[in-house]
Amino acid sequence: MHNKAYIFGTIFTLSNKLQMLGDQMDPKLTVKQWMFLAGIVKSNNHSPTISEVAGLIGSSRQNVKKMAIILEKRGFISMSKDKRDARIVRLTLTECCNKYLKQREQKENAFIEAIFQNLGSQDLDLLARAIRKLDGNVDRILRN
Repeated sequence: MHNKAYIFGTIFTLSNKLQMLGDQMDPKLTVKQWMFLAGIVKSNNHSPTISEVAGLIGSSRQNVKKMAIILEKRGFISMSKDKRDARIVRLTLTECCNKYLKQREQKENAFIEAIFQNLGSQDLDLLARAIRKLDGNVDRILRN
């Protein structure tokens, strides 16, 4: 139980530390906004819905909508009504956003490399498997 409590607590503190570090990386884009944009990029849909992005990044629909409004004002995304159902809002990265993300790609890669600097491939494989299992457990609990 001691290790489980340590891991549980450390996930929260580590998340906060990562967010602070990431927010220092770029004054124009917070880590949460970066993850939001990554959710759009990683979706299997060129223009995912607010709900789809919320599911991908593990956030509420309301928080994603607030972030979408901010990012639209900054010219990073466009929001549009779905052609078949006007109640659905679709999110699309702008060309300005694509250029901006391309410009900061090296900085992002260096950030990720620095975080995982002392972890070998076996460590990363083990950590990735454990995180997938934890994520699955949390998803299962949320569904119940």
